[in-house]
Amino acid sequence: MTLVRRPLQIIRSHRRAFVLVNVVMYGLFLAGFALGLAVPELAAGRATALEEDGTADLVGSLLANVWLFAVTILGVNTITVGLFSIVLPSLVIPFAGIAVFGYRAVVIGVTLAPTDDATWIVLIPHSLTVIIEFQAYILLVLGVYLLGRAWITPSRIGERTHRRGYLQGLRQLGWLTLAALALLVIGALYEAVTLRYLVPVLLRP
Repeated sequence: MTLVRRPLQIIRSHRRAFVLVNVVMYGLFLAGFALGLAVPELAAGRATALEEDGTADLVGSLLANVWLFAVTILGVNTITVGLFSIVLPSLVIPFAGIAVFGYRAVVIGVTLAPTDDATWIVLIPHSLTVIIEFQAYILLVLGVYLLGRAWITPSRIGERTHRRGYLQGLRQLGWLTLAALALLVIGALYEAVTLRYLVPVLLRP
């Protein structure tokens, strides 16, 4: 229960920051989505890029094994987005991960913008995937915000040195990371199952 209670305590203690992060990150995603709808060439370009770098072929080859597909999704979301884009940059430069993920949120929005009837249909179940995974990333963004604030102004959390502020912020980030990981697991399982079993039914003539 501590794994659930402690992240919730952190969120409640920083409710205003949590709400602001939600507004900004979902707003950037929706801005990218709207941009993709307004300029279909951008969304088509992202689809072409995914085909050229082998991502589309990899997804197709993994669909046969839903569990392996889920593990792959979890690995990409956790390592590529969560660790490399949000957490690691912020451990070196305060708040750096917020800017990096803000850019990623726009790109994700552009990528998911439907370009035909089939992609609109796929978006129906995938919308929940976006909500779940973005909540995980938002928890990480909140964590790196708290880390950066404690690092720069340790007196705000009752610490005397930047080092102690950094360590205290790191603890809060650690708790929020555990909650984010749980959401990413749920999101990966849901995404794999819906893409493997539900989407083919929805696209059936």
